[in-house]
Amino acid sequence: MRKIMILIGIALLVIPLVSAEFTVSDLELTICRDGYVKVYYQIIPSDYVVQISVPLLGENYENLIVEDENGKPLNFEVSGNSVIIYVNNAQLIKVSYYTPDLTSKHGLVWTLNVSSPYSFKVVLPENSIVVDLSDIPLSISSNVISMPPGNQSISYTLEYNAERNFQNVVYYFLAGVLTISAVFIGIKRISSKKVSKDIKVNKEAFLKKMEKFDLNDEEREALLYILEKGGRASQAEVRNALGLPKTTAWRMFKRLEKQGLVKIIKGRKENWIELTL
Repeated sequence: MRKIMILIGIALLVIPLVSAEFTVSDLELTICRDGYVKVYYQIIPSDYVVQISVPLLGENYENLIVEDENGKPLNFEVSGNSVIIYVNNAQLIKVSYYTPDLTSKHGLVWTLNVSSPYSFKVVLPENSIVVDLSDIPLSISSNVISMPPGNQSISYTLEYNAERNFQNVVYYFLAGVLTISAVFIGIKRISSKKVSKDIKVNKEAFLKKMEKFDLNDEEREALLYILEKGGRASQAEVRNALGLPKTTAWRMFKRLEKQGLVKIIKGRKENWIELTL
């Protein structure tokens, strides 16, 4: 018994000497309707630390912002899946960024998968319906769910809006008709003239290739647009021409690349999309 008490006393002396670099006071994940997630940390650094290393969720990070309690930017650098932050006397550190890596979609069901050593809040898209939870939540309020630490998942669907869906169907149908008409007019004009040296893809062959895939309206319009541009166009140009959000276009081109219909060429300032046969 005496030995046990001595060991407990030693442990109590040692524990205060082992201090963490920081404390996470808040971790919030806000899910966008297209699956992108905004990650927001509030961090309290320990006394006298010069820099801290904070783990990041996901592998791809966009619009990473690190600032102190007054909104003043702090110096940082990304190392692997962590961000090294130079504290500079900050009492509270705020970290925010967007990532597409935390969600996946199967049919109508979206799933958020998170592995976190901290408890966290999830803000679901408006009017979403939760269909599955990996663990008992700490709390639920409207579209905000608080989850305990660990490997957690939340599956949900977005509310079906019949009127809005009908409007989208009509819009994409008319846009598809106009685009296909433009393609055939272009093919007819080209057949009566000498083929330009800029044409890199055989149009008829590529149109036949497209028929083998179950493409949605946005994917079909994008491919036809690039086809009319000679088989290659910047991602921004296609996005602006079709009126697509940046994240929606990014996911679409990734799907088309996996299907072998396009190749994404990374440039210094922007990405280019090139059709493949």
